[in-house]
Amino acid sequence: MLFNRAMSQGAHDARPTPESVTSLLEGLDAADRETIELRLERWSDDLVAALTVLYPEQDVSALALRLVERAVEGFRLRSPELRRLDQRRLLRPDWLQQPDMFGYACYADRFARDLEGVRAHVDYLRDLGVSYLHLMPLLQPREGDNDGGYAVQDYRRVRADLGDIDDLTRLASDLRGQGISLVLDLVLNHVAREHEWAARARAGESRYRDYFHVYPDRVMPDAYERTLPEVFPDFAPGNFTWDDELEAWVWTTFNEWQWDVNWANPDVLVEYADIVLHLANLGVEVLRLDAIAFTWKRLGTNCQNQPEVHAVTQALRTVARIACPALAFKAEAIVGPRDLVQYLGQGPHAGRVSDLAYHNSLMVQVWSMLATGSTGLAKQALSALPPTPPSGTWICYVRCHDDIGWAIDDSDAAAAGLDGYAHRRFLSDWYAGEHSGSWAHGLVFQHNPATGDKRISGTAASLTGLADAQARGDEAALGLGLARLFLAHAMVAGWGGIPVVWSGDELGMPNDPHWAQEPGHEDDNRWAHRERLDWELAAQRHDLDAVPAKVFQGLRHLAAVRAGLPPLHASGPTQVLLGTHDGVLAVLRTHPSGTMVCVYNVTATWQTFDMRHFSDAGIHRPYDALGGHPVFAGPDGVASLSPYAAWWVIDAPAEVPHA
Repeated sequence: MLFNRAMSQGAHDARPTPESVTSLLEGLDAADRETIELRLERWSDDLVAALTVLYPEQDVSALALRLVERAVEGFRLRSPELRRLDQRRLLRPDWLQQPDMFGYACYADRFARDLEGVRAHVDYLRDLGVSYLHLMPLLQPREGDNDGGYAVQDYRRVRADLGDIDDLTRLASDLRGQGISLVLDLVLNHVAREHEWAARARAGESRYRDYFHVYPDRVMPDAYERTLPEVFPDFAPGNFTWDDELEAWVWTTFNEWQWDVNWANPDVLVEYADIVLHLANLGVEVLRLDAIAFTWKRLGTNCQNQPEVHAVTQALRTVARIACPALAFKAEAIVGPRDLVQYLGQGPHAGRVSDLAYHNSLMVQVWSMLATGSTGLAKQALSALPPTPPSGTWICYVRCHDDIGWAIDDSDAAAAGLDGYAHRRFLSDWYAGEHSGSWAHGLVFQHNPATGDKRISGTAASLTGLADAQARGDEAALGLGLARLFLAHAMVAGWGGIPVVWSGDELGMPNDPHWAQEPGHEDDNRWAHRERLDWELAAQRHDLDAVPAKVFQGLRHLAAVRAGLPPLHASGPTQVLLGTHDGVLAVLRTHPSGTMVCVYNVTATWQTFDMRHFSDAGIHRPYDALGGHPVFAGPDGVASLSPYAAWWVIDAPAEVPHA
């Protein structure tokens, strides 16, 4: 019976009656009714368990019924095409973990003007090997400055300049027909000041004032501020804003016009459950849960990564599993290394929260290795991460739309013989081009002298030195820049998970020199690496004499090779091999279908690699799948890696002759 197991394990005593559950299913035909009953049998206990954590003083069974009612209605509205997709995903629950998953992220307008333009360029995405497309915020934001679309005014409308809901639905269908899953953002921590909820709060409706964290004076804001960091100290200092219409202080973590919603209010959870189902029924296959780490507030903490954050995700996920199980969740949690794995589920939340999470630590370590030519810190930090749950999958990336913050754990740095603060400063200086010998040309973002925090903006080509070498016509530097860029993407694509390329990086595009000339962008240099895709460069992608083609074809090759390598199934464990030279990172991937050793030279000089690592892994005829050739040892039993080499080594296919 619905909810029985959760109730018997100590959840709220008041149980929903069979009649109340039965009434929710009225009007469904026999097949649909059976479908929902089976999904409720599978998922309702997880729902009640999450609600009990979030709202221990509430009537949990009544709240669960409200959410199940939304789920049943969402199921009724789901199209036949999407119901078929639900069945397909249930039959292949590891669809996100397949090696042929290869991602691309962009702003629709900066990629191809609008949603119709994106539809017109699906062939470009398929040419690259894309099977996962993340379109950055496109739901209706506030007018003017809107944090790149993350200040949402209406979750049920598309930005008018991009199209409308029908255009979005058509695009999702077209992408699905080409084997590409559509990913959209769902901003969970805050809404725009102009959102209907905020407008009604300012109008004096007490129900909607309770949707936000509202305080009549500075007593509580000051108490919270004692332990709260500042996200944007340059242009949004502090975490609270006085609003004259509200006649109160309101919590505004990111900007004064982004009001944090109050997830301790169960009505907020129900509202967002409705939004999740609405977006799923448009054909969205993955929701990126933006700013998820900030959603729960607790006095005396930094109000990030609180335990209730994971219960919020579990509650929303169970509602989605009941109505639209094809929908997956991705946690946007750019947090410290020790907090990362929680977003894929640990303890009671294992397998019950987000399906995907950003591997921010891997991204940081890739850039650290390239700057230092040393793998000591990366070996320590990446080895120290707890294993992911079997159903959890990393999003791996060289960079994204955001700046790069140097999330390096001080204890990891100390174990590697480094001072964490000094190393973070070194990386900022290196990638800003302010350190002797640096080949990078990034931009400093949000320097906070009080804390020393100093983040970096820049395209992959600018940060690897490729763009500058091309501008100077320096062929030697150009070759090194290309090698660094390919190596970075190879390390990301060979880790396991879904590698995601940010728009423009596949063509080696430089920083946009005119980023500050667009209204609203002048104080935010992240727009330097959110450039508009240059379709003239894209037209050169098959001319291997051109730099854009060298980059595009290199990344296309990564996508094609990894699609045929079962050891890159994301459920397989990733183990960093510790017994290699400091300039070499080696990663062991194991899977029932076979074993793979990824070997990377992060230096500009030749390095050696002991062949015994291959035989220890059960690889007796080493074959580099990336290069398409056997790996040979010298008389001393070691192989030589050229500068910035990347090998994905497997046992040689049967058709490859013995050396």
